[in-house]
Amino acid sequence: MSELRYRIEGLDCPHCAARLEGKLKRIEGVGGASVDLSQGLILLSAKEGLDDLTEAIQRAADEIEKGLFVRAIEGEDGTGGEEEGEEESPLKDRLVLGAAALAFALGLCLPQAARPFCFVIAWLLAGLEVLEASFRLLKGFALSLFRRPVVSPLDENLLMAVATVGALALGDFAEGALVMLLFNLGEQLQAAALRRSRASIGALLAVRPDHANLVLGEEVRRVLPSAVRAGDVIELRPGERVPLDGVVLAGRGSVDTRDMTGESLPREAYEGVELLAGFINQSGLLRLRVSRVAEESALSRSLNRIRDAVKGRARAERFFTRFAKVYTPIVVLLAALLTLVPPLFLGDFSQWLYRALSFLVISCPCALVLSIPLSFFCGIGAASRRGLLCKGGAVLEQLAKVDSVAFDKTGTLTLGQLRVGKISPQGDLGEEELLALAASAERASDHPIAKIIAAAAPGAPSAARVEELAGRGLRAELDGETLLVGNARLLGENGVAAPELEGSGVLVAKNGRYLGSIELEDSLHPDAKGTIEALRERGVRNIALLSGDTKAVARGVAGALGIQVRGELLPDEKVEALEALPGRVKAYVGDGVNDAPCLLAADVGVAIGLSGADSAIEAADLVLLQGSPKGLVRAKDIARATMANVKQNAAFALGVKALFLALAALGLAGMWLAVFADVGVTLLCVLNALRLLGRGRGRA
Repeated sequence: MSELRYRIEGLDCPHCAARLEGKLKRIEGVGGASVDLSQGLILLSAKEGLDDLTEAIQRAADEIEKGLFVRAIEGEDGTGGEEEGEEESPLKDRLVLGAAALAFALGLCLPQAARPFCFVIAWLLAGLEVLEASFRLLKGFALSLFRRPVVSPLDENLLMAVATVGALALGDFAEGALVMLLFNLGEQLQAAALRRSRASIGALLAVRPDHANLVLGEEVRRVLPSAVRAGDVIELRPGERVPLDGVVLAGRGSVDTRDMTGESLPREAYEGVELLAGFINQSGLLRLRVSRVAEESALSRSLNRIRDAVKGRARAERFFTRFAKVYTPIVVLLAALLTLVPPLFLGDFSQWLYRALSFLVISCPCALVLSIPLSFFCGIGAASRRGLLCKGGAVLEQLAKVDSVAFDKTGTLTLGQLRVGKISPQGDLGEEELLALAASAERASDHPIAKIIAAAAPGAPSAARVEELAGRGLRAELDGETLLVGNARLLGENGVAAPELEGSGVLVAKNGRYLGSIELEDSLHPDAKGTIEALRERGVRNIALLSGDTKAVARGVAGALGIQVRGELLPDEKVEALEALPGRVKAYVGDGVNDAPCLLAADVGVAIGLSGADSAIEAADLVLLQGSPKGLVRAKDIARATMANVKQNAAFALGVKALFLALAALGLAGMWLAVFADVGVTLLCVLNALRLLGRGRGRA
């Protein structure tokens, strides 16, 4: 068996992807098939030497949906972006024309006889794909009766066809056209969301370095990262991204680790320090001995997590699909039984046929098809009024059930702005004196920690002969005395015993004597504690902090909030920690590039503010536009209200329909009652859904 990859263009329906996967597995010579909707890929395991496999895959795709295009791809990962010059979908044009026809019929004083004609035109323009898909399904079902396995014809397309044809049969032409337009509008929004997701994945994959500088004796050769083996030596120049995990052999500098750990401060790089793929070299020429090959690097593990998370999410069934699988076969079977069984004992086939047709008309699920999506739309609208950008009704459905929440630290539960915190002077030295001494030396440095300390003591004098020692700190002269400001390694090299700092900060010594330490801290977000308490009141029992920062810093923040904590986590390790968190439905809240795998892996990914990384905002299901974690509490309240509204509409619509279906079966409900059971129930459910918009009023 060989592993083959194909790109499929135009596929944006999870249900269609699942059906295509089933068809591909039945192709002779194919051992396994997987359709990755998130990236538009088909992965096949097939026998060697199969002819016309691409044509067979294309035929299977054509049976699922028109307009799909399959082509073989080559390369290591097949992660090419969306095809350039994507053509506008004919469906989009027909939706615009259909909406125009509907608006024309509703807005103008047309003759009564002309209105139905306009509505039917609008219905056909919007629903052509739906009707064609339903016909293909029914045709495939009929043909499969003579072979195995039998193909089920039940999906959301058949449901919409039954619903709108039923509305037209009742004479409710406007309703039939409107329902079809809304359904296809939802399909287009889903397709757009999927395209954004693919673009987001492409942006995340772009952080993977495309080359490595391999050292071969006196020569440095530019090669693909996949050509480098463990134990090889590579060279890293300023501005380049680390291509593979490795340990520094020579050189000194600093590296930006934000994409991998979320830390806001750069990390010092010197001999013996391990650097991970994805870090960015800010300064200094470094040589690394590679410790892991490209496919085993920390960056590759994170990207694989992203792919797996999005692929799993894309397979989730939508409401219409689940509903169609249960409701449609039941009513069709009952109508068939009502047509065939009673005449065997009571005769009068035409009377029972009329009752069965009334039964089908009453069973038309327009009230549910229209009002339940409207409940979600109104819930999304209420959320947007409060500065909560929700990317679909399924997000509200999951958010209402969330019982576990994991938070990133920097910029989420904290403000992400380091400042001077605890100052610990030794002996008779005061805090201000210690800070002034450190600031005297730090004033000459461009290091982020140096700038923070210097800004905290603007009146401190400037030291002379400042020498910056990469990876350790500063040596300077102040009033003829030697001043050391840096880490424990610097002081140890100069014979000064000093403790190690657990977090960010510096140690200070003068003339060989330890004077104390200055620690930096990140302030808690003002809404952090209130958010944690409010979530617990709403049934969220498992709350954790998952951070790429040091364990000591993460423990300090988590201790102040009374939540679980894990620190020093890489992106893929964050995903593992999230998956290990107890609970049935999990949410993750973050704002950085390193948070994207968790945002995708969580049942509900929540991004904080529009100032966060673009990849985090694209990967998230919910964006808290005002940048406060308290928005999650408001979103959960709206989600719970939305789901309660959905259940009310479903119970009312199904209850009333059950009553009138029974009356129709007994011959006590004619077409005029069918109109009430359909239009009246739909109107009441829609009015109930509109109540949700009131939740968006008021201040956020």
